[in-house]
Amino acid sequence: MNESEFNQLADAAMDRIETASDECGVDINRSGNVLEIEFDNGSKIIINRHDINKEIWVAAKSGGFHFACQDGIWHSLRDQSELFQLLIALFAAQGEHIRF
Repeated sequence: MNESEFNQLADAAMDRIETASDECGVDINRSGNVLEIEFDNGSKIIINRHDINKEIWVAAKSGGFHFACQDGIWHSLRDQSELFQLLIALFAAQGEHIRF
């Protein structure tokens, strides 16, 4: 995947996350390539693009995750889980329901 393809796919994923987060009512702040999501209890999920590795990184209370796009799907490099499914679980752990 070249840089232009990565940028397009990563921007689309970040936009999708931002829109879904906004719709479920959590506090979100996007600054450049970083999306910070804050829950009522003060817990946060930080999502950022790592352009050099062509990955999306997620930092949450439960740990850090790196995702690479394969065939249009963002898969974890650790266990092949899918980005949006992980975010659903992370939001649920904070008592929030998010839909993509």
